[in-house]
Amino acid sequence: MKTSNRSILIGAAFLMATSAIGPGFLTQTTVFTETLLASFGFVILASIIIDIGAQMNIWRIIAVSEKRAQDIANAVLPGLGYFLAALVVAGGLAFNIGNIAGAGLGTNVLFGISPKTGALLSGVLAIGIFTVKEAGRIMDRFTQILGFLMIALTIYVMFTAQPPVGEAVTKSFAPDTIDFMAIVTLVGGTVGGYITFAGGHRLIEAGLKGKSALPEVTRSSVYAIGVASIMRIFLFLAVLGVVSQGLTLNPDNPPASVFQLAAGNVGYKMFGIVMWAAAVSSVVGAAYTSVSFIRTFSPVLEKNHRYLTIGFITISTIVFVFIGQPVNVLVLVGSVNGLILPIALGVMLLAAHKSRIVGDYKHPIWMTIFGIIIVVAMSYMGVYTLIDGIPQLFE
Repeated sequence: MKTSNRSILIGAAFLMATSAIGPGFLTQTTVFTETLLASFGFVILASIIIDIGAQMNIWRIIAVSEKRAQDIANAVLPGLGYFLAALVVAGGLAFNIGNIAGAGLGTNVLFGISPKTGALLSGVLAIGIFTVKEAGRIMDRFTQILGFLMIALTIYVMFTAQPPVGEAVTKSFAPDTIDFMAIVTLVGGTVGGYITFAGGHRLIEAGLKGKSALPEVTRSSVYAIGVASIMRIFLFLAVLGVVSQGLTLNPDNPPASVFQLAAGNVGYKMFGIVMWAAAVSSVVGAAYTSVSFIRTFSPVLEKNHRYLTIGFITISTIVFVFIGQPVNVLVLVGSVNGLILPIALGVMLLAAHKSRIVGDYKHPIWMTIFGIIIVVAMSYMGVYTLIDGIPQLFE
């Protein structure tokens, strides 16, 4: 593999993974671990299987069609691409408000400045990435560095918390309870909404596409899920270690409690770094991918896509400064993005079997079946969550 291709593939994987690892990711993992304890391991295992199946299908179809998802959807059914783009951009904007809030919280922990001031400064930094000519390359490197930093610090806190690893492994395969809302939320927070398309669209923009690129694209898609899942597992074990000692988390900021209870004030400062890194890298990923869903609709949008990205970050920052983002809504947005996934994946699977979109490419039958199972399962669990799960968040 060429060095340039390897850099693009790793960059796409980390863009997707760090887009997933945001404030909502940290909050969801902490809240559900506190509720389900070791049985949350089963939720993580189930979500990883679903994540891999969904992302592998979507990235391969984007690569072989050489089109972005909204253009694929419009080719399946005129107008469908606009509908999908509207869903993804709305979800991306909602998530990005939470990301900006997380960046403000991280700077507050680190430097004592107000969350609003920290959010504004972080928004300016994210905007700065898209003002330079080599924005794509800088974005790739930026997300890789922050990804490694987050994982390293979380591993340290996990070892400090001394979790019951044996119980976590056992309950991952034989849980005491199965929580559909937790599964939908985790999948939504990892490959729901805009997130799974972040890396796929990055590959298209970088020119890595076509049938010849499929082996590399497939590996990159799985690698991306691996990075996000490693972070999820280590954070789960860190939280489990803390709550297994009978310690109580602060409901106003559950993940911060984990780091502080496990490693004292040093741990609390580490949380500030992790939260800021997770938030800012997600701001970059959400803005880039959301805009990539609308830039192909018009030559004017395509020409000015960088300014659209800057505007997207600016709007997210302004909304946070005036509104803010509570813990419950961070969990809820993951659930909503989980509901977008079966629609998006279903459209991609239809496209995979239309020669006018993918040419003479033959999508593997086992991948199609895997994808259909995910569409059905996520639709069922998503409806269940809407009816029974989400109202419980606000009781």
